[in-house]
Amino acid sequence: MIPSELLLEGVELMLFGMGFVFAFLVLLVGVVSLMSRMIGVFAAPAAAAPTPVSVARPASHEPDAQTLAAIQSAIAQHRARRG
Repeated sequence: MIPSELLLEGVELMLFGMGFVFAFLVLLVGVVSLMSRMIGVFAAPAAAAPTPVSVARPASHEPDAQTLAAIQSAIAQHRARRG
């Protein structure tokens, strides 16, 4: 085989491989789109989401005494472990 024939076969194989990958990706996109449409058609309509209930918070953003004690205890334990 002469080098030009070998080069042409390499280019041909490259184009075949790239075409195969392109065709597979196009097919994959088509199948995923089709599945998405089918799910939209056959799926039951979603139930209405409940409206969130807002909880009244105190005006101050400071935690209560129990929360502060828990935070201080956790910090003390962490510092004790670190040395």
